[in-house]
Amino acid sequence: MTANDVVLFAKAIADATRQQIMKLCCCEWISVADITEKMQVSQPTVSHHLAILREAGLVEIRVEGRQTFYTLNQNRIANCCGQLMVKFAPDEVSTEAIKQTLS
Repeated sequence: MTANDVVLFAKAIADATRQQIMKLCCCEWISVADITEKMQVSQPTVSHHLAILREAGLVEIRVEGRQTFYTLNQNRIANCCGQLMVKFAPDEVSTEAIKQTLS
């Protein structure tokens, strides 16, 4: 994981709308239409935020016909958070344990 990956991760999760989308995508596959309906925002807004989450690798995609479904990439989130902890809070956890998890 590069420093750029961590920056993309931080930028992606910094937005409240993207955080809501991430909650909706957690542990299930959900369509853009369902996200739009649950958040009561426009489809272009949801698509814009999903593109940023995709670029950061935080969502996985499944296409079925004309619909696209998204789910949260929990491994990527854990990896990025671990990288941040190693870099900025090494005294809070066992750095060696985190490094082993990230390998």
